[in-house]
Amino acid sequence: MSEAMIQLDGVKKVFITDEVETHALSGIELNVRKGEYVSISGPSGCGKSTLLAILGLLDTPSDGSYTLNGKAASGLKISERARIRNREIGFIFQAFNLIGDLNVYENVELPLTYRGMGSADRKKAVMESLEKVGMSHRVKHYPSQLSGGQQQRVAVARALAGNPSVLLADEPTGNLDSQNGEAVMDLLRDLHRNGATICMVTHDPRYAKFADRTIHMFDGRIVEESIEAVV
Repeated sequence: MSEAMIQLDGVKKVFITDEVETHALSGIELNVRKGEYVSISGPSGCGKSTLLAILGLLDTPSDGSYTLNGKAASGLKISERARIRNREIGFIFQAFNLIGDLNVYENVELPLTYRGMGSADRKKAVMESLEKVGMSHRVKHYPSQLSGGQQQRVAVARALAGNPSVLLADEPTGNLDSQNGEAVMDLLRDLHRNGATICMVTHDPRYAKFADRTIHMFDGRIVEESIEAVV
């Protein structure tokens, strides 16, 4: 682990609706090093998902700065933000977000198609990522033919296929039973051991312990950080 991949300095996020101001984030200071596994925990409404959305360039701060891989996020054009999301950030969502009309192979391939990657390179990347998550034997299956745990494995493969700089996981076990949840967490731990940088939102203290470091949030602020023991 060396240089900071993610740097947040004084990041604030204010939502204004019907003249009511909601301070979702208040002065967030956060550095994540390359190869680090960070979990973000806290009660509902504390700003966890808002923070992850900013890290994933899905939202912008109201104030403060965000630097990803040495590049300031403020001032980026919409097209440039989309390009960075496609090439540098892998997303894993609680709801899987697979496309029902596409089979496993096509779901994992789709972001690479948007990149303009050649078919031979796409096939290699798709099959390698499906091998990593133990789903290469299901390439022809559709999401409706898979269990929740299998769908989340495909979602992880889709996030991995583009070889992103960082994986952002938003409650990746939220829709899974405990057995499948443990399996997905074991998979993320293996990816981290092989060098992946991971930022994960979770409300489950059992899963927070899989990370190197846990950021505890409350009312839009980081109120505590803890270093986890190796598991």
